Amino acid sequence: MKHILVIRLSAMGDVAMTVPVIRALTEQHQVKVTVVSRPFFEPFFKDINNVEFFGVDLQNRHKGFFGLYRLFQDLKKLNIHGVADLHNVLRSKIVGTFFKISGKKVIALDKGRKQKKALTRPNNKVLHPLKPMHQRYAEVLGKLGFQVNLSNPKFPEKKPLDNEVLEKLGDFAKKNIGIAPFAQYDTKTYPIDLMQQVIDQLAQNPENKIFLFGGKADLTNLKKLQNRHQNVIITTRKLTFQQELQLIAHLDVMLSMDSGNAHIAAMYGIKTIVLFGATHPYLGFMPFGQPFQNALLPDLNKYPKLPTSVYGNKIVEGYQDAMRTISPSQVVAKL
Repeated sequence: MKHILVIRLSAMGDVAMTVPVIRALTEQHQVKVTVVSRPFFEPFFKDINNVEFFGVDLQNRHKGFFGLYRLFQDLKKLNIHGVADLHNVLRSKIVGTFFKISGKKVIALDKGRKQKKALTRPNNKVLHPLKPMHQRYAEVLGKLGFQVNLSNPKFPEKKPLDNEVLEKLGDFAKKNIGIAPFAQYDTKTYPIDLMQQVIDQLAQNPENKIFLFGGKADLTNLKKLQNRHQNVIITTRKLTFQQELQLIAHLDVMLSMDSGNAHIAAMYGIKTIVLFGATHPYLGFMPFGQPFQNALLPDLNKYPKLPTSVYGNKIVEGYQDAMRTISPSQVVAKL
């Protein structure tokens, strides 16, 4: 059995997007895969057959140039036949170069930077859908000799929730809704007062149970959004990351910004609604298997320069309120 090395070091959403592609690879081919990424992401891959995980230590053992050489030496022992560089950044390029020198085939991701630049420039914008990132990942594997068909995906079977999770969350409702209200950049985050209206409307229905996801830094705002609703549960600090993954796999729908939680939900086959701000689904980051109709966009007539950046890290003057053109009633109706 051939052994393929897959390198994708970060970020969370990008790593989650590799999961359905790697699952399809191992289902369609007799191949062993070792995923190289940050240790935090290991739970993403634990249920995929013939997949092992190698956690990089970028703070110590694998830090710097000589650390990357040690990483190559560590991975070389695994008897690799080929390398799929799904990150294509300096670190992964260095490791890939070592493997090339050793005689291994290395294929790096084509990120489509030129096309993305044309789609995000303020003038003479070329607004048309680019190749999805999942397809770009599959093409890398295809060049290594493993054609991957993503048209009929299989998702992991839902396993019963741990008793500890049930004790912390209480009984499930008829409709279990996940909401991840925050993103890395403000340009991709739905205004908190509007999100409050969405949650308040959803919480009025006793058949709904809403689970709020976020980081420790978001806890104060999450408590505001909870707004004393008994059927709104904050998962932050209540569940471990692995328990959060269990919960997400049992949701009926996830509402997320253009961020990692959207891709985590999609890798379990959960219906996912995404609110876009400075970015756009045409850039190729629509969650796996989700139709374009599951994306809610700002008013592009009022804000014609959108999308303004690939990752939402550019602030364009006058565009701070673009997401306010997505009304709470639109969001609730879509859910």
